[in-house]
Amino acid sequence: MGGNGTNVKIVFFGTPDYVMPVLTGLHKKFVTGPGISPVIAVVTQSPKPVGRKQFLTYSPVDKWAHDHGIPIHYTANELAIDKIDADVGILASYGEIIKAEVIKLFTHGILVIHPSLLPKYRGASPIPAAIMNGETVTGVTIFKMDEKVDHGKVVCQFKEDIMPTDTGETLRARLFERSAEVLIETLEPYLQGKIRPKDQDDSQASFTKIMTREDGFIDLTVKHTPQSIYQFIRAMLPWPVAWTLLRLSATEGQAKRLKIYKAHVENEKLILDEVQLEGKDPVSWKQFKEGYPQTTFATAL
Repeated sequence: MGGNGTNVKIVFFGTPDYVMPVLTGLHKKFVTGPGISPVIAVVTQSPKPVGRKQFLTYSPVDKWAHDHGIPIHYTANELAIDKIDADVGILASYGEIIKAEVIKLFTHGILVIHPSLLPKYRGASPIPAAIMNGETVTGVTIFKMDEKVDHGKVVCQFKEDIMPTDTGETLRARLFERSAEVLIETLEPYLQGKIRPKDQDDSQASFTKIMTREDGFIDLTVKHTPQSIYQFIRAMLPWPVAWTLLRLSATEGQAKRLKIYKAHVENEKLILDEVQLEGKDPVSWKQFKEGYPQTTFATAL
């Protein structure tokens, strides 16, 4: 397999840029010759219109597969229709519930890369939840998919410290880079039956949800600890970004949204560093206050 010349046939499920170390790592490790990738197909989200001009934009996984001449699917159900013949599926941030009939197509199942120490923080937002809750350690679980969300047997786990300045974006990048290394070390012995996956302890499970833009709201007229606000701001990057409401003057009627990109805690006080008023470019908090000296925080639009 890979280095010893044995073929392994992989279908990769994933979409965003931060999963690319996993995809490219699998390709590099298990390639058996020029133009012969172990990845025989990818399943990724379909291209979507992006930006003001609504240009059709393809996912990084889609672009990679196109460049390597690898078949691209926009729903996992297509695999069942095609009766794809593969050894294992690898799923990292794909975004679709996989049906049982698709899971059964794979001789060794589908391995999922989930950025938490399962069964803690099952669901769609484990990284923001860990930062927001003040965790100092998180990790990644690679598990064998079953029909329940983030429930399958654990193949392996590793821990990762959460740095005091980590945002959701920096922590996510680090976790998936390391996941690529761990998966590549683990896959061969897993396929050879040398690893026995273990059940999760469902009694210890906790859950996270899909985040929307509204989840980024923080009411700064309500008393919070500076540290909890700082954790929230870090957790909300890169999506949905923390935001609050303010009025630019005492006579201002409609409150406006203010995104908060950067902040820090100094002498037990929260200091805002970088903000963006709706319809404007990001600026420092100092620049913002100079432009709008009568700003007050609001509770509602």
